[in-house]
Amino acid sequence: MFIKEIMTQALKTVTPETGMQEVASLMCLNRFSGLPVVEGDNKLVGIIAERDVLRYLFPSIKDIMQGMSSLDFESMESDYKKILPLKVADLMIPNVLTVSPDLPILKAVSVMARNNFRRIPVADGGKLVGMVSLGDIHRAIFMKSFSAS
Repeated sequence: MFIKEIMTQALKTVTPETGMQEVASLMCLNRFSGLPVVEGDNKLVGIIAERDVLRYLFPSIKDIMQGMSSLDFESMESDYKKILPLKVADLMIPNVLTVSPDLPILKAVSVMARNNFRRIPVADGGKLVGMVSLGDIHRAIFMKSFSAS
């Protein structure tokens, strides 16, 4: 089986200029853990994930070196408001690792496992054509095994 047979093609995307308030709303209300970032003709330029948003709230290295006990983690939660006026470009991860639609699904799993990814964009010639998750792959293998019995 190949990625193109199981990938999700109907995707919600954002641009580098999309506001983080819109992204946070999409993530929270639709339970998206990440969104591909595209420009122009669906050219993949990055990805924005919940991890990237929450990382912004982490203490700085300087704060950590001064001692974790002096950090007020509860007050850091209020810093979330500082994220909302930002743009996707401010927090996204550029140069995203992708898989090809013609890649065998278990080879894609090996790429995902090596990088600790639960989902990965599918690109063809730098253009976003889909997304695939570990769940998609697991489900496809299960269904193929189940139907073969």
